Amino acid sequence: MDHHDELKQTILRNSNTVYRLAYAQMKNTSDADDVYQEVFYRYIRKKPFFENQEHEKAWFIRVTVNCCKTILKSFWKTKVCELDETFEDTEVEKEDLSFALKKLPKKYSAVLYLFYFEDMSIKEIASALNLKEGNVGVLLSRARQKLKEILEKEELI
Repeated sequence: MDHHDELKQTILRNSNTVYRLAYAQMKNTSDADDVYQEVFYRYIRKKPFFENQEHEKAWFIRVTVNCCKTILKSFWKTKVCELDETFEDTEVEKEDLSFALKKLPKKYSAVLYLFYFEDMSIKEIASALNLKEGNVGVLLSRARQKLKEILEKEELI
């Protein structure tokens, strides 16, 4: 496989993750498109070496998050998931959960997104965001708690 094919395969492998993460953070297609183009421009310009696909994915996530950071205001727009046992026994509407997720600080939104939507382990998230695994666990725990507090405050649960 020549260098051009290798670039193409790497872009194809990471395209969905980069775009979904950019869209989730930017909340509109125009900004998400800009972030997407910037991430792959940086990849082509820097030509980083990846030890394996896990390292590759972590690099793309880190660069995507960094590209979004300067203009982040809030996180999720409409994509909502069921957040494990925290909301297991409650009747939370999707719109309510979406509303609450938007109110979370971005540091909590990022770890929740990667954990629930990208199915990344705590170890993978730690690597992608340059954090210690223990810190990721604490952030996840606090994010779930803050989400619950927001829902309770708004009387949604």
